[in-house]
Amino acid sequence: MRRLLIATANRAKLAEYRLILRGIDLELVSLAELGISESPEETGATFTENALIKARFYFQRARIATLADDGGLEIDALGGEPGVRSHRWLGSGGDDSDQALVNEVIRRMKGVEAGRRAARIRATIALIYEEGGAIREKTAEGAIEGAIAERAYREIRAGFPYRAVLVIPGRNCYLGELGDEQEAQISQRRIAVSKLRDELERIAAGRGAQLS
Repeated sequence: MRRLLIATANRAKLAEYRLILRGIDLELVSLAELGISESPEETGATFTENALIKARFYFQRARIATLADDGGLEIDALGGEPGVRSHRWLGSGGDDSDQALVNEVIRRMKGVEAGRRAARIRATIALIYEEGGAIREKTAEGAIEGAIAERAYREIRAGFPYRAVLVIPGRNCYLGELGDEQEAQISQRRIAVSKLRDELERIAAGRGAQLS
């Protein structure tokens, strides 16, 4: 079975990818399993740039097909913030805890009328693999559309603060209320992965092999 590195140190995200990629004949391996503890500086101005920075960095070290992503929350009323800075929104000297990020969203959106609370959680996935002696790079994007709630959900899942502030239209619930299986069915990462399925099947079939 061909291996695919899921380049994240976030265990919850790794578990989500295991759900999303079920049915594709790939052995998913983590950074920890490969003994990789380094991380690149995410200097990109977009999710795509940062996803590629991470995928290239880890591909060079693992030398097997590598999938990395970058994403965050975009709030229309805030001009798209926090956007690419979603996990660094409060600055290097501020409190960057999940609770602090949730509090900041609620604070900045206080008093904004219902019709102007549109937001989404977006992700870009970068996939790098070797095929026929050439390095292939593919990217794909997905988003969960919703609206910012006036109050945060009572539970904040570690590493995923913005799920506690995004309400999903049609489901009348916070994203954070959904279970793992339910969320995996609609997640931004599932949408992006679906656009890369042909490439993932090629890797699984051995046409995108690991480097020697």
